[in-house]
Amino acid sequence: MRVIAIGSDHGGYELKGVLLEYLKGKKTKVIDCGTFSSDTVDYPDIAKLVGSKVVSGEAEFGILICGTGIGICMSANKIRGIRAAVLYNDYAARMAKEHNDANIICFGGRTTEPDAAKQMIEVFMKSKFKGGRHQTRVDKIMSIEE
Repeated sequence: MRVIAIGSDHGGYELKGVLLEYLKGKKTKVIDCGTFSSDTVDYPDIAKLVGSKVVSGEAEFGILICGTGIGICMSANKIRGIRAAVLYNDYAARMAKEHNDANIICFGGRTTEPDAAKQMIEVFMKSKFKGGRHQTRVDKIMSIEE
């Protein structure tokens, strides 16, 4: 069974709720890292919670949602070991995994329709990292952390 960590700030709270229900029907265990209301919360705090679940291996990958997906993605990418990508279509979802081995995917709660987010999650989960020349590039990305 896949384990996925999910979190959002207030801008992604509504979409997170839709995706939680969707993922529960996909034979996955979902770790909900918040937020748990539409009250204002700072997205770096949520990114840190989800990122820690991914880095520790408690979750296979993470899903983060803020208003645009940008701020929460930037925050997640500050965490050692995280490769987060904002998804905007199916091609980006596939490339995020196949070429970049992303371990967190990000959405904009104010910019992404729920059905589109579900489809991108499906594409991402079915995609496999290709390695080879892409591994060399991922290694170079990760070396920037050192």
